[in-house]
Amino acid sequence: MKIEDLLRDEALRRHEFPVTADRIFLAHAGVSPLPRCVAEAMQEYLSAAARGDQEACFPRGRALETRKLAAELLGCTAQEIALVGPTALGLSLVAGGLDFPAGSNVVCYGDDYPANVYPWRAIRWRCPQVEVRSIAARRLGEVTLESVAAAVDKRTRLVALASAHFQTGWRLDIAAIGKFLRERGILFCVDGIQTLGAMRTTVEHADFLSADAHKWLLGPNAAGLFFARHEQQERLRPVLVGAGNVACPDYVAQDDLVLPSNAGRYECGSHNIVGMAGLRACLMMIHDIGIEAIERQVLSLARWLVEKLQAKGYEIAGPVDGEGMSGIVSCQKPGADMAAIHAALAAKNIVASLRATRDGTKLLRFSPHFYNTEAELERVVALLP
Repeated sequence: MKIEDLLRDEALRRHEFPVTADRIFLAHAGVSPLPRCVAEAMQEYLSAAARGDQEACFPRGRALETRKLAAELLGCTAQEIALVGPTALGLSLVAGGLDFPAGSNVVCYGDDYPANVYPWRAIRWRCPQVEVRSIAARRLGEVTLESVAAAVDKRTRLVALASAHFQTGWRLDIAAIGKFLRERGILFCVDGIQTLGAMRTTVEHADFLSADAHKWLLGPNAAGLFFARHEQQERLRPVLVGAGNVACPDYVAQDDLVLPSNAGRYECGSHNIVGMAGLRACLMMIHDIGIEAIERQVLSLARWLVEKLQAKGYEIAGPVDGEGMSGIVSCQKPGADMAAIHAALAAKNIVASLRATRDGTKLLRFSPHFYNTEAELERVVALLP
């Protein structure tokens, strides 16, 4: 599938993305609708599962295919990918599976999405002498190499950041920050859910990454990816164990806990197979289209929105140009009731997001994907007061 063909042929677009038939969906930074290919893959599996063993009916080798597709997207090996579910689960595996000596510290950003804040603060439950620091960003969501450098010291063991800020859309320079941290022997964990599937998001300079499929990957809920760099797998102890990740020949429990020599050590039990069927389908779709083409289109729509919103007097909460942009464009208008505007759009079958910052400021958040059109955005902007 080529994006150009999709956008030229409205019948094709509506067929592949059924949501477009009756609404304009601009909330992919929230929970996305499923493309036809993903829904059909899940339905195909469910039909088979209704006629026999739920595991046996899933074609042999598809779990490995899913890992390989994810690894290609992230730039790693299939042996470094675990299929574990929600983003918070992968991040919690890191927070709970590493040893943090007394007096050490962990650095995160306190105004990230809670899934990438709470696991790190919870470290203090078992390691009360570990300090959990928050980065001081110059503007909401704008986490830079300079702000990271100011927060770490010789006692820092890990830095955990999001690939893009969920409210303002500021995109993280993963490569620059990752190189900086690796030179200092500091582990780097990335919450990749707000860019994976929309932007090139690689793990060359990260040690861990977690991302669910239900946002930009256009996949089902709780069908996520967890990357653990091979060199760190012995260091990252599994905190969840069971028959899925500990050797048990003939399902007989053994005295010794023997783990796989790959990221399968973090998969403790039965897989979410219907989720995996959907995840495999969305990864295949992204592979077919090409992440570079998707990123170009998403950024083109984001830049278009920034320009038109500013022309109508809206203030953009995040970046307006440059490398810091992602697919998220959040705005507010002085004196305007943003909740009422959000509700008015919803009444017209336009799906956007309403988010509130720590000080209570309401932001109208748009997050278009590659299948959205400028014509849709023009209609949305025309309805804004």
